Amino acid sequence: MAADLRRGLVSAHRTFDPASATIAIVTYNRSGLLTRLLGSIASMDPKPGHVVIIDNASTDDTGDVVESFRDKIGAELVYRRMETNTGGSGGFSEGMRVAHEIGSTWIWLMDDDVEVIPDGLAKMGKWAPRFQSIQGRRYDYDGSEFYWQYRVAEPLGIPIPFAPAGFDASGYKEMNSGCFEGMFIHRDIVSRIGLPDPRFFIYWDDQLYGWLASRQTTSVIVNEFVLRRTREIKQWDMGIRHMNASSNAYRYYIMRNRAYIKHYYRELGVYRPVPFAIGTALTFGKELIRLFFVERTVRGTSNLFRGLRDGGKISRDRSWKPMPPLTATPA
Repeated sequence: MAADLRRGLVSAHRTFDPASATIAIVTYNRSGLLTRLLGSIASMDPKPGHVVIIDNASTDDTGDVVESFRDKIGAELVYRRMETNTGGSGGFSEGMRVAHEIGSTWIWLMDDDVEVIPDGLAKMGKWAPRFQSIQGRRYDYDGSEFYWQYRVAEPLGIPIPFAPAGFDASGYKEMNSGCFEGMFIHRDIVSRIGLPDPRFFIYWDDQLYGWLASRQTTSVIVNEFVLRRTREIKQWDMGIRHMNASSNAYRYYIMRNRAYIKHYYRELGVYRPVPFAIGTALTFGKELIRLFFVERTVRGTSNLFRGLRDGGKISRDRSWKPMPPLTATPA
C-alpha cells in the first residue's frame, strides 16, 4: 500500500470533480462527424469544464460548426486551428498541451468519429479516485462491443490480439497500452512523461504513450461503455476478432514508426534487438494479411517497404531525443 501511495494509485481523500476534466478532440475535414460528437457532449450529464478542439487545418466548415456550439455545449470551448495537418499524433499532442496548460486535472482524448454516452464522464469519474490512467470501453458502429487490444508484448513492441476480453468482479483489468480514442489520464502522469510525440504523425503514438504511462502508474481498462463509434469501417470478420481496412498512408507509418518505438525502448533500457525485429516482421505480415483479405488487393506493399526504409534512417539518428517531461524529475 505504501508503494501505491507513492505512485499515486490510491488516494482515499481524492474525489472527482467533472469541472476539472477537459475533453480534447482532434478533427480534420469531418465536420459532419464533429457535429454529432459535439451534440453528444451538449447532452452529457455531468459535463466537463472545458472542451478543447484541435482542427488539423480543415478545409471544410469545421470552424463554423465549432462556433455554432460555443453557446450551447455547456462547457468552456477552446478552439485551435493548426496551420498544417499534423496528423492525429500532432493533434493529440497539441490537445494535451492546451488541456494541461489551462489547468485540467483530467484529460479525456477522443477522435471526431465517436460520440459520448450521456453519463460517460460520470462512469470514468467513478474510477478517478483509484487510478490515473484509465481507458473506457466503446460500442462499435453497429452497436456491438468493440474489442481493443489493451496489452502489449513489450519485447516485441506489438499488441497482444487475444488478451482476454472478459472482466471479473473487480470491473477492471491492468493494461500497458493506450488509445487516444478514449484515453482518460491525470495531469500528474502527463507532467511526468511529457506530451504525446507528434513525430509519429499517425499510428503507434497512443500505444507508446499508454505504455509510458503504465511505467508510472497502474493503468487500467474498465468495464464501462462510455463511447460509441460513428463511422463505419470495412472489416474482415475473423470470428472472435475482426481486422479493419487501412490505407497506404497508414501502411507507411505503421512500418516507419517502429523506429520511434525502438528509440524509446533504447532510452528506457528495454530494447532487445531480436524480439523487437520479430515484432517488426509480425507487423509486416499482419499488414500483408490486411491487404489480401480485407482490402482484396496486392497494391500497397511498396508503402510498407518505404516505411521500413525511412524507419531505418530514423533509427540510426543518434541526435534523437524523446519528448521531455513537463515538470522536472525530483533528484
